Amino acid sequence: MPTLPALTAQAEHLIALGVHDLAGLPARTLRSFAAESAADDGTLLAVHPDRVPASALAPLLRHGDKPGFVVSDMADVDRFTPSGIDLPDAPLYLATGIDRGDHMANWSPEEALPALAEQGRTPLLLTEGIHWVLNQPAALERNRCFMTIGSRLRKPNGTLDARTPALWISNGTGRDGRERRGAPKVGWCWWRNRHTWLGFASTEGRGIQDPSRPAAPGAVSAAAVGGDDGQAGGAGPGEVAPG
Repeated sequence: MPTLPALTAQAEHLIALGVHDLAGLPARTLRSFAAESAADDGTLLAVHPDRVPASALAPLLRHGDKPGFVVSDMADVDRFTPSGIDLPDAPLYLATGIDRGDHMANWSPEEALPALAEQGRTPLLLTEGIHWVLNQPAALERNRCFMTIGSRLRKPNGTLDARTPALWISNGTGRDGRERRGAPKVGWCWWRNRHTWLGFASTEGRGIQDPSRPAAPGAVSAAAVGGDDGQAGGAGPGEVAPG
């Protein structure tokens, strides 16, 4: 997979897409942040999800000539927020050492989360995954897609929704519609289900401007990000096969 573009190039691409306007930031803020950040190759520039939610970013995705979309049964996508992860308190931040987690394909989120923690890594947020694909479209390939289990939805009773967000390429089946075949798709899979075509995207750490001293990833435990006890899960729409 190609290395992420330089931070200055990432900033320009986000500006061209209008992400700075969505975030309520002047273009010069993105440019200066990128220019002043002494970042290693492969560092991702991200806008804090409080500034731009996933629902606003998803339509900016492109695969060929197809725009991205959120599946119809995930109208609550913006309620999937960081779970067990401390983000920098800033509108812009960096994520280092991004990995798609192909080696975890056919693992369940329940299995992948503690393994990432043992490696000193934290799962990507949904918004971070979208930022990654915006600036590195090759990160999303058919049958080589990824989950972003750092974002979870907490229900009113305090338990976590058993859905976990993911990014993949639509086959244009079911409610997606044939016209969306080949489009980048924000969807979900069950906490305890496995999928051969989904890895688990993660980062070494997050920080502001100096990626050599990232903010502490935070203790991310299965209890913090896991599903409800006793939730067996099942196959969501388009999740048995890459649809």
